[in-house]
This record gives sequence, C-alpha cells and structure tokens, in this order.
Amino acid sequence: MRTSEGVRIMDEKVMKTGTTTVAIVAKDGIVLAADKRATAGNFIANKRIRKIYEVSDNMALTMAGTVSDAQLLCKLIKAELKLKKMRTGRDATVKESANLLANLVYSNIRKFSVIPGIAHFLFAGKDNTGFHVYDLYPDGSLSETEDFVSSGSGSVMAYGVLETLYNKDISVDDAVKLAVKAINAALQRDSASGGGIDVVTITKDGVKRAFEKEVKGSVEA
Repeated sequence: MRTSEGVRIMDEKVMKTGTTTVAIVAKDGIVLAADKRATAGNFIANKRIRKIYEVSDNMALTMAGTVSDAQLLCKLIKAELKLKKMRTGRDATVKESANLLANLVYSNIRKFSVIPGIAHFLFAGKDNTGFHVYDLYPDGSLSETEDFVSSGSGSVMAYGVLETLYNKDISVDDAVKLAVKAINAALQRDSASGGGIDVVTITKDGVKRAFEKEVKGSVEA
C-alpha cells in the first residue's frame, strides 16, 4: 500500500497509488496540509490515514510513499532528534533535522527489498533562524522551499490553486484557507486523494492542528 505516486508488484499486478500534500510558507509561520486516503491500485485501503506527523515541538512533516517505510522513517527521525538533544543539550535546527531525514531516506531507497521503499516528505519547522520548509525527494535529495510545495498524484491540481492564489505576504490564517482549497482541488479530480483534509500550523507557539475534517465532497475553510 502506498500514499504517493509509484508502483509495486502485488500478485503479479502493478499497483498504482496516490496522495496530495501541501506546505505553504506564510509571513508568520508555516502551514502543512494533506488528504486522508491511502490506496492500493483502485482499492481504497484506508479513508482516515494520518499523513502529517509532529516530530518535535517545533517541527512536523507530511508523508507520502510506501506506508510502512514512511511511517517507520517518521518514527526514526523523531527518535533521532530526541537522542541528538540528549547528547548535545540543544534542539537540532530545521536544516540539521531535514538533512538527517534525507540521509535516512537515501539509505532506505538503496537497500534491497522486494517492495521498493519509496517515501517522499515535506519537512517544516521553526528554529532560531526562522521558519523553513524542505522538500525531501524519494531518492534522498533535499531542497529548501521559499513559498509553497506539493507532493503526490494530486499535486498537479494543488499547484494550480497555489500558483494562482499565493502571495509572499500571506498570513497563517489565510494560508490555512489556501491549503484547504489546494487539497480540495485534488479531492475533486484525483481519484487517489480523498477521505478528508488535515491541516497543521507551525508558528512561534509551536506545532498545532488547525483544521481536520472527513469529507466525501468539497470542503470550505
């Protein structure tokens, strides 16, 4: 089972899957959003899967990819950050944390497995240098995003909304509404995205869940 674009062989059949996740950089924080559907080919395996994880008080990520690999990597990075704080006596920066996760993703994709371990993350957080969003590709490559980014099979629809409505002075409150619109656009046209919408904000007050709703159709923020 996967939650992003990709394939795997199951019972000699190619299984296609999908998802939609979004990260938006606002003037006073960051917004992460995702749909809630997990698919295995044309089969909807789970309608209420969680795709946004808090990894520290000030950092969170969205996941896409092979569910087992993505969930394990989320647990590993959360544990590694706790160990790093115990050893150094300080919180890791967002860049350090993103690079550590990128190394885990790089190692994961290159180990032999009968099921390809594909995982794609949008990693966001706040540290003493400000707010940051990083796009971690399934091959372990890493790039910082200054405005917005989307991943998954529904990202084409989400990007259309983001490109049209985003502006660099957007507030977190308005970014939440924009994120809902972007995910909702994917829900309407991407059959692999659905189930509902989760939205999390990262501000000076830390990571907080801002919006959550299970839906069958459109959602209004």
